[in-house]
Order: sequence, then structure tokens, then C-alpha cells
Amino acid sequence: MAMEAMLSGLNSGVVLSLIAVLWTVVWQNLQHLQLQQFFARHLSRHARRLAAMVDPYLSVTIAEYEGGRMKRSDAYEEVKAYLSDASARGVRHLRAEGSKDADKLVLSMSDGEEVEDEFQGAKVWWWATSKPPPRSDGAAAFWGGGGAAQEERRFYRLYFLERHRSLVLDTYLPRVRQLGRAVMVKNRQRKLFTNISTHQWSDGGFMRSAWSHVAFEHPKTFATLAMDPVEKKRIRDDLDMFKNGKDYYTRVGKAWKRGYLLYGPPGTGKSAMIAAMANYLDYDIYDIELTSVHSNTDLRKLFIETTSKSIIVIEDIDCSLDLTGSRKKKEAAEEDDKKDKKDGGPFRPGEKKDTSSKVTLSGLLNFIDGLWSACGGERIIVFTTNHVEKLDPALIRRGRMDKHIEMSYCGFEAFKFLTKTYLDVDSHPLFDAVGELLREVQMTPADVAENLTPKSLDDGPDSCLADLVKALEEAKEKKARGGDEQDLQDAEEQ
Repeated sequence: MAMEAMLSGLNSGVVLSLIAVLWTVVWQNLQHLQLQQFFARHLSRHARRLAAMVDPYLSVTIAEYEGGRMKRSDAYEEVKAYLSDASARGVRHLRAEGSKDADKLVLSMSDGEEVEDEFQGAKVWWWATSKPPPRSDGAAAFWGGGGAAQEERRFYRLYFLERHRSLVLDTYLPRVRQLGRAVMVKNRQRKLFTNISTHQWSDGGFMRSAWSHVAFEHPKTFATLAMDPVEKKRIRDDLDMFKNGKDYYTRVGKAWKRGYLLYGPPGTGKSAMIAAMANYLDYDIYDIELTSVHSNTDLRKLFIETTSKSIIVIEDIDCSLDLTGSRKKKEAAEEDDKKDKKDGGPFRPGEKKDTSSKVTLSGLLNFIDGLWSACGGERIIVFTTNHVEKLDPALIRRGRMDKHIEMSYCGFEAFKFLTKTYLDVDSHPLFDAVGELLREVQMTPADVAENLTPKSLDDGPDSCLADLVKALEEAKEKKARGGDEQDLQDAEEQ
């Protein structure tokens, strides 16, 4: 009996010890997982109430970039435009930018400045601030991460009383955005953009933009474009349908964009056509240099940073990248080079970083009509080429390049248009000779225009047209000699 009692007491002690250990573990977990969060929530709630009693102001922060810095914030630009007038009146330190009027400036607040605004009896305060970029260490700079000029992140912060919350959030801020858009339209200056080499982008993501720009001031219009009048009207009608087609594109379920392929020999006016399109539509131009784009991801970033009402241009696309079918050979050679480097040992600090473009045909196709191409709207994509036959058919099919425009050699109608434009002449005895020669030889509108351009004060319609006839006759003789030489060469081969 004594032995049984002792064993029973021992078992009870073991059980109690196990219960105590389990309770300790559970209690510690409860402390960390529940009690700590419980007290933190209550302390935070009371702290907010106390802060509201001491500081009754709320704030709204509008950052310069949104979506992981992939796209500049429209709200930020609208607030900046809205505050431009108020900044000129009540701020001591200002930023100045060029405007549509060459004699005026668009003003905005410098960092640290504050401007007061009033709406329906409620006073609000706008404060401009920025956040410096992270410091790049020596290793980042050594490996290429610190080579780009980094930019600060900028913000606008709005302060207002808590009792005005509904008025500010539901009425005032939408009004600010609406008025800001109106100011942007009034001050808008059309721009010509070019992409910065992606190897100059900051690894920290603080580059303000992947684009740099100048004011777009090209004088070419459809009125001064040497082209058959019927074809020009077709192009203008097509552009009008696109510009006014937002509802149509929404109804049929297509992204609001359109592709144009301009092809023809050098000097036939492909670049002039792009300028005329931009002036006709009042659009900006984004000129992409594909050889400066390192990867498909970088190409996508470039597209996202373009704005609506823009023409995205890739000129001489047959020369920009290898898109002619020999890409497999090129990729195989690159793989061999990588293999040789790998066999030769690891990458050494002294070796030059690979800066060649890795943009692929697939990446370019996705850029034109993939999912990302629907980000934004009202964009025209233009490719130009001197050799359309070299391009991959998948790149220029309808749906990607919707309208194909052949920029051909100068015809008689284009010649008469150029004569009227350059010499203000509607008819001349040499017109028949020029018309007959243009049917026999090929001359680009650029060459015709050059011959029609007066070179001195003594030049007039007679001398300029005579120069053109002479140039056409020389081209005809050269063509004949070339044909005779080719026939002689064929005979010798036979």
C-alpha cells in the first residue's frame, strides 16, 4: 500500500510538471502573439485620440510617382499646375520652367515652402517637400549602380482641420485636380522626347524619368508636305477618326492606339510625315533609340512613362535591331561568348560591363500590342524603314501596324506642289520636260526640293527649274549607263 501511494504521488508530480511547462510555453506565446498586440492596439488608439486633442489637423500626401515608381502621378502634376498661380502670389522661393508663351514662366514652390488656400470657408495649407535619395556605397558605384544622377522624391502635403474632412476629400481635392488639368492644357508646350540609355538609370529607382526632352518646334505641316493630295486627305481622315475615336475603341474592346508603318527610300519624307502628323494632332513625340534599351523590361518602362496624346516613333527599325531572321545566329554567337567567358573564369572587376541591347522581337511585339500597351490611351506608334521586305511579317501585320503608308519617289503632282511651295509658280514652260523625265527616272522629293531651292538672290523660277531639268537628265544618263554596264556584265558571265 505504501508503495502504491508513493507511485501515485510520483505520477501526480510528473503530470503537474508537464502542465506547468506547457502552460509556460502557451503563456509566452500568448504574450507575444496576443497580449502584446492587444496592448499595442489600445495604446495606439488612445495615443491617436490624445494627438487629435492636441493637434486637430489632418494631412494628405501626394507623391510624384505612383505604382512602384513605374509611372509619374497625374494627381501630382495636376496639383502642381493648380498651385502655380497661388505660388506666384504667396511664396518666397520658386521654381521656374518654360511655358507655351516664350516670354512667360510656369512657377511652382521650392521644397520647404508653404502656400495657403481657402475653399467654402475652410482654410487649407499646401506644403512642398522632398526626400533625398539613398546614399550609394562604394561597391554600388564600382559595379555601375552609382553612375547615374539620382533625383529626390518630391511630395505635396495638404493640411486641414479634421472638421473639414468631408469637404476637403470629397469636394476640394476633385476640384483641385479639375482646375489643375485646365491649367496644364493652357500652359502645355509640346515636346520631343528621347530615351536615356538604360545603363544610366539609377539602381535605387530615383531617376525622375527615363526620358529627356526639348521643345517640339518642327514647322512641317500637311499643307507643306509633298504628297499626292488624295493620299494626304486619306491620312488626315484616318487621324481624325483615331483622335475622336475614344468611344469607338471602348465599344469594340481595343486599346486606344494605332500603328503606322512608313516605308520607302531615303529622302521620301518619312520624318517630315511624322512631324506633320504631330502638328496636325497637337501631340508630343517620343523618339525611341532601341540600341540604348538594354532589355524588354526597360522597353516596357519606357512605354509606361509616355503620356497620352503622343506619337511613339522608332525610326529605321530595320537598322535598330536584328529583326530580319538572323537573330538565332546572333543569339547563338552570344551564347558562345558567354560560355567562353565562363570557361575562362569568373567576372573580374576590370572587365567591361555588357551594354549591348537584349531587346527581342517578342519584347517588341508585346510593346506594340501586349497587355502593357493598354496602359494609358490615345497613342500612335510609328515605325519607319527603308527596306520593308526585311522586317518580320509578325511585326508589321494589321493590328500592330494598322496603316501602311508608302513614301515613294516624286511624281508630277508632288513636283507641282513643291514648285508652288518653293517658287510660288503654278505653271512654266519647263513643266512638260520635268513631267516626262520624272516618268523615266526616280528622284526623291528631297532631291527635287533641293534643286528648286534658290541658292542666291539672282535665282528665280527659270534658273531653279533649269537646274532640276539638268539634274533629271544626268540621272537619266546615269541610269542608261548603269543599264548598259549591267547588260555587258551579264553577257560576259554568259
